[in-house]
Amino acid sequence: MALLPPFIRGSRTPASRSARNVAPHTAAGLPADDEVLLDAPDDRLGPALVAAGRDEYDAAAELLAGTRVRDEWEHRDGYVVRLASFAHARPDWFERWRADAPRDPDVLLVAAQLAVHRAWRSPARTELLREVSPLVTAAAQAHVPDPVPWRIALDHARGSRAGHKYFSELWEAAVRRSPHHYGCHVAALRYLAASWHGATRECFDFADRAAQDAPGDSLVQALPLQAAFAYLTDGCGPDVPRERLDAAADRALALSARLPVSDPWPAEIRNVLAYVLKRLRRLDEALDQLRQLGPYATSFPWDQLSDDPLGHFLAVRDRIRRGAPAAPEWAARGDHGGRGPCEDH
Repeated sequence: MALLPPFIRGSRTPASRSARNVAPHTAAGLPADDEVLLDAPDDRLGPALVAAGRDEYDAAAELLAGTRVRDEWEHRDGYVVRLASFAHARPDWFERWRADAPRDPDVLLVAAQLAVHRAWRSPARTELLREVSPLVTAAAQAHVPDPVPWRIALDHARGSRAGHKYFSELWEAAVRRSPHHYGCHVAALRYLAASWHGATRECFDFADRAAQDAPGDSLVQALPLQAAFAYLTDGCGPDVPRERLDAAADRALALSARLPVSDPWPAEIRNVLAYVLKRLRRLDEALDQLRQLGPYATSFPWDQLSDDPLGHFLAVRDRIRRGAPAAPEWAARGDHGGRGPCEDH
């Protein structure tokens, strides 16, 4: 278990392309622009979303119950986020489920994620997040072994500006349930970055320790990559040696090699990895990750860089394919007002 340092997420429809513009992507082993999907569900989540679109909740209930019984915490976490997001836009199916099974641990989990999601988008975020604390607590108490409510609690604590001591207590409770749960680690990394703005080395230290402690096939191997992405897009804090950024990318490449190719499940990690590799001018490796992605783009990280995540992904993908130069300096940051220009934005 990695110890925290002492503390005392709109798609667009791509324009039609002529055969002349599509052919280079095909020759590079990439799908054409109009074949790329944003946030496509996997084969398990897809039917649940389709049923929810018909205001039916049985498929979602079965899906989450299965992840809970089989301790599939990483999948459970991802599915809960997607189902809560769908419920935010189309709430009727979820309200029916909630009325029929108000104490079901899966209902309580989606309800907590939905409440935090809604509050997070409000200008009164801090106050609203404090009001939904009982929902997060109820989800955590409903199924004690489940680490996912604790990931939600960690996100909630960051948004409500909880103190370091309280956050550390939440973190310890989370890792007791699942020492290498990726979602909890990402939440902790983001809290650390937000609380100690500019604490670049502390973020990398935490991420590196967590990855070193985790099995080789754990998604936590991608945590240093998340730290590298934050560094390259933040423009705050001391410079990080090039070697450390390369090491984060190398670790994520090793993880990517263990994951299924052209599959929605690991797509987000490969989207982040392609971006970081491009910024490091490792264009051949970035192109290889795009090939392994297949048609699967994800909102993150591109929604952190543009209001049009799919369009931004396609533009960066095209630059990688064409071998366009990266930023003028490898460490040029400032996607949001940092030290140097970035030609991606």
